[in-house]
Amino acid sequence: MKYRKLGKTGFKISEISIGTWQVGGIWGSKFDHKLAENIIRSAIDSGVNFIDTADVYSAGESEKAVGKVLKNSTERIYVATKCGRQINPHMNEGYQISVLRKYVEDSLQRLNVDCLDLIQLHCPPTEVYYRPEIFAEFDKLKEEGKILNLGVSVEKIEEAIKAIEFENVTSIQIIYNMFRQRPHEQLFQLAKEKNVGLIIRVPLASGLLTGKFGTETRFEEEDHRNFNINGEFFDKGETFAGIPYNIGIKAVERLKALFPDQQNLAITALNWILMRKEISCIIPGASRVDQVGLNVKASEQMKLTDTQMDEVNNIYDELIKEHVHQKW
Repeated sequence: MKYRKLGKTGFKISEISIGTWQVGGIWGSKFDHKLAENIIRSAIDSGVNFIDTADVYSAGESEKAVGKVLKNSTERIYVATKCGRQINPHMNEGYQISVLRKYVEDSLQRLNVDCLDLIQLHCPPTEVYYRPEIFAEFDKLKEEGKILNLGVSVEKIEEAIKAIEFENVTSIQIIYNMFRQRPHEQLFQLAKEKNVGLIIRVPLASGLLTGKFGTETRFEEEDHRNFNINGEFFDKGETFAGIPYNIGIKAVERLKALFPDQQNLAITALNWILMRKEISCIIPGASRVDQVGLNVKASEQMKLTDTQMDEVNNIYDELIKEHVHQKW
């Protein structure tokens, strides 16, 4: 495993880390704590030292599972959680200091820690980025010893650019993958200049970039890849990175032809992301232990050639760009 710096935090974190949205099983399933703990433990044993979770993942069960593993670990493991998405309806008016403080306290309890390594605002409405009192409150929480760092998980590049204007924002979490390339055009350089860490989520476009799906693939009723295709419940960009499913399948077939020797396209898709040195880490999810092993292989794989990078860009330009580029 290779390690990179997470911006102003100074943390040296595994370039392949782990996200825990579906760590207790597939999306929508009953949370399996034993499975979750086995997945997280396997990641740590593979050199992962950074875990991303959120208070809304499985209604807090994800945080509890992470907390149990932390309690029994001797390694220094950095944990990032998120707050804000519990606000319902999820609107600017719901972002109140007392509400966010309560979320921080609840996460501390579920994780069974005294201080959060990194607390991230969880894709807040755009208006929140223009409320300095919200960001200032996290300085107070830091002074009180309840958090070490503040980050923001964003939907849009413009939100990320606005967020890093606040000096206490140490990291940005954003969607970036072979099918969502706009972030590297401007944001990455700005983040580097401000020493802000970049955490990459949805690196496999909700599984599309594993190469395992086809036009006949069906998803469980409670899986967001079934019920949120058109953004019915949250931002469309979180599901298949916002790409029309059939278009994504066509693009994946092109990628398979470009990388015929790769038995698992996911490793190559992760390795493509790691080519960007501005990135601190990627947080692919896992619903099975064996998926962890596949993900971490990307840290060991040979880098892509310039020709391969150019061909990936061509596939993006020809099939994907018109569907996503200016939307996020």
